[in-house]
Amino acid sequence: MEKAYILGGIRSDIGIENGKYCNIPAEKLGAAVFKQLLEKYSIEPEKIDLVIAGNAVGAGGNLTRLMLLESEIGKDIPAVTVDVQCGSGLESIALAAAKIRSGQADVVIAGGFESSSTAPRRSYHPNHPDYEKYGGKDNWYRVAKFVPEYHHEQVMLEGAEHTAVTEKVTREEMDAWALLSHKRAVKAREDHVLEDCIVSVTGDLPKDEGIRDRMSERLLKRLPPVLKEGSLITAGNACLTHDGAAFVILCSEKFHQTYQARTGKQAQAFFVQVAESAGDPMKSPLTAITAIERLLAKADICPEQIAAWECNEAFAVIDVLFERHFPKQVKDYNIFGGALAYGHPYGASGGMILLHLLKALQNRNGKYGICSIAAAGGVGTALLVQRMNDAR
Repeated sequence: MEKAYILGGIRSDIGIENGKYCNIPAEKLGAAVFKQLLEKYSIEPEKIDLVIAGNAVGAGGNLTRLMLLESEIGKDIPAVTVDVQCGSGLESIALAAAKIRSGQADVVIAGGFESSSTAPRRSYHPNHPDYEKYGGKDNWYRVAKFVPEYHHEQVMLEGAEHTAVTEKVTREEMDAWALLSHKRAVKAREDHVLEDCIVSVTGDLPKDEGIRDRMSERLLKRLPPVLKEGSLITAGNACLTHDGAAFVILCSEKFHQTYQARTGKQAQAFFVQVAESAGDPMKSPLTAITAIERLLAKADICPEQIAAWECNEAFAVIDVLFERHFPKQVKDYNIFGGALAYGHPYGASGGMILLHLLKALQNRNGKYGICSIAAAGGVGTALLVQRMNDAR
């Protein structure tokens, strides 16, 4: 089977909903990052076999193809849009790797793009049996239905709360992780660790809007619960909603050799394995962990061999679960901070955490890295990559 190399990638800086990217639709946001990606890595559009990208809250209709048309350089490139909600970007990357490993493609761009700020509102059709149940003509929603029993906007928050309660996770544990996430993100920004993989879409200096320089234990304690009084999930230990895009370039060995000869640069890593898991949709944070466990077994590798770990921390309960399942690996986990600080632009998050993982492997001079993401509906995806020894 072919190797699938990861040449590298970029992401936009992440805007909070109704922030710096509030008037830029997802396809335009993605197109701007896509164009900068090709320029940075000297990739000719005609060499690209396929673009696979995730999007969770857009208007549908193969938004990735619309993104390529918006870019004005992708009209001859086929496109596929993936919707696994939060896991869309990581699944897109896994699908891209499968295309290359099976010999069906030489170059695939993968990742995702999202605009919570411009996401359309939907309503039930009068023919739908639940039309009256969910408000009739006055009902507009933005969050899809993830469980059969009911449909409402707070189902993910309720799932995180349910997970925290049933797994006996305290608010103090989650708040501690939230604080650490912001502190690590601030340090990473000050050290310019991620600078060369972050771009702006508006021409200004890139800046992730979600990072809080003054986040403190006191502030986190003062935040009220977002559900009922006495509940554990707050706006501090749960992600808000965001806008952003992130893409990576995957290629075959044949293309990699010609790319090296032409540019003098080599890939940063190559794809090793992927695993998915599924479970209770009201305990979806657990799937980030079960996906990792399945991946380790599938790849026949032990946790001690992994130099860096990235989990998309949509909720801090995920961090606590990781700490409990892999206590010896916590020192190598989300070392630049996570989504509680940077943000969680759903479809783009898989690409983001892979880019951060590649930087962490470079920082640690490590060999293997794992990134994992839990998604709505109770599914998880985990990816194993191996860093090239002397990647530049």
